[in-house]
Amino acid sequence: MRDLIPYLKLYKKHWFGLSLGMLLAFLTLCASIGLLTLSGWFLSAAAVAGLTIARETFNYMLPGAFVRGCAMGRTAGRWGERVVSHNATFKLLTDLRIFFFKKLAPLVPGKVSNLRDADLLNRLIADIDAMDHVYLRLISPMVVGVLGIAALTAVLCWFDQTLGLTLGAILLTLLVCWPILFYKLGKRNGAELTQNKADLRITTLDWLQGYSELTLFGAEERYRSAIYSAQDKLLKNQFFDAHFSGLAQALLMLANGWTLVLMLWLAADGVAGAQPDPMIALFAFATLASVELLMPIAGAFQHLGKTLTSARRLNDVILAEPDVNFPEQSVEHNNQYSIEYRGVSFTYPDGKKPAVEGVNFTIAAQNRVAVVGQTGSGKSTLLQLLTRYWDVNQGELLIAGQPIQNWSESQLRKAITVVSQRVDVLNGTLRDNLILAKPQADDEEISLALHKVGLSKLLEGETADKSGLDAWLGDGGRQLSGGEKRRIGIARALLHNAPILLLDEPTEGLDKQTEQQIMKLFDKHFEGKTVLFITHRLVNLDKMDAVCLIENGQIVEHGSHHDLLAKQERYYQLNQTL
Repeated sequence: MRDLIPYLKLYKKHWFGLSLGMLLAFLTLCASIGLLTLSGWFLSAAAVAGLTIARETFNYMLPGAFVRGCAMGRTAGRWGERVVSHNATFKLLTDLRIFFFKKLAPLVPGKVSNLRDADLLNRLIADIDAMDHVYLRLISPMVVGVLGIAALTAVLCWFDQTLGLTLGAILLTLLVCWPILFYKLGKRNGAELTQNKADLRITTLDWLQGYSELTLFGAEERYRSAIYSAQDKLLKNQFFDAHFSGLAQALLMLANGWTLVLMLWLAADGVAGAQPDPMIALFAFATLASVELLMPIAGAFQHLGKTLTSARRLNDVILAEPDVNFPEQSVEHNNQYSIEYRGVSFTYPDGKKPAVEGVNFTIAAQNRVAVVGQTGSGKSTLLQLLTRYWDVNQGELLIAGQPIQNWSESQLRKAITVVSQRVDVLNGTLRDNLILAKPQADDEEISLALHKVGLSKLLEGETADKSGLDAWLGDGGRQLSGGEKRRIGIARALLHNAPILLLDEPTEGLDKQTEQQIMKLFDKHFEGKTVLFITHRLVNLDKMDAVCLIENGQIVEHGSHHDLLAKQERYYQLNQTL
């Protein structure tokens, strides 16, 4: 149960709605039990009165009014309880998703590098959805059940203490023993059901994302078989769960029936020492109605196994400590956005040798420096360290003369713009994809940015059914070409307008004409920025203030393009080769 503690703390914010939901559930339960109990006594008393002279003095109106009142109260209470409790639960789940995502974001890429996208999606959706069982199927039924038993026992003891305490003791015993018994019996299946549901999501997403490649290489059938296998396991768990739930309710009804027999036997000689009268019916129907107290509890702890398994899966993320921690306070600096690597070394957590080692170089404010080298030489690692994707193992990295560890996250993100070779386009409108860079930007500012990067035709609707900024770009921007996606990334950089610009091979995979167009955009629109240009293609390097050649994680040459060519060493050889 300790696994649920982080989530129970979130209940404080919604205590009023959750408490009101339990109160309405209790009042609804009282109206339901009162309806059946009072109706049973009223019918019996009316029948007896009709056979005696009491029919002239028997009050038919008052019990009838109470019966109608309980019926209306039961209907209104049930509706109100559903509205209030589900509204509070949905708000709670919303806060829980936000809470989970805030805990997840700082763990990327370190702690979650071994988790697959589908697994994270399952935790964010299915496992968090399972948390509603804590309130709706565990806390609320147990609290309402205890209060209901106490109230029913108190009312019945007012008529006959022995009979009231007997029924209360039986109900309380069932309330305590029943959930524990069925939790033990359903624990294993609940854990397997949660895990198999996650496995089904993972295998299905793998098949969907890689369908084309799997078909080309003849592996599609094998992956589809894995989906069927995971589906069969999940269906078996659900089959067992459904039958187990039915068994729990059937046994509870059987227990209620035997309790009814016992109560009839104890009350047969009369209630509270009196002669047998309609009060026997009151206790009999109260016993029958008491099953409504326990019916929700029959399946409450059956779901606890699934809930605890989901909680443990969420705790793997929530309770993990991030590899990179940002200070809350912003750092004061000289507003000269220089970048300095001082003896920087870094090894990836699963790496055997350093990705970069002993790197020393400086980018003066408003200067442009290109870092060139072959694939795997450590270029992108330098950029990731600068965005605090990871922290350096040795050495020091400074921005504007201040260690990067002193910069708050919001301050660092505001100071840096990244244009990568892969531009992520969300499944939304053109406007949605651009205001990510500047949420307060208006349509005029967005349109100007698109015009500057040569995407005016998107505003004319040539590829978006003439809907302009409201054009739906589709999953991954399927309606856009590779060059258009790169321009979207540059338009975001324009809107963000940070003083430091990081370019991570932004022309990779493009044809020469598009590459030249994008390089011209950089020359035109990023004047006065501190630029770090990562590339393995020796294009337009003569326009850079300096060039660094990196090999095997070490800077082997550093200087201007013309100076390095004049030395006729490694950089010169690469130019001759390419």
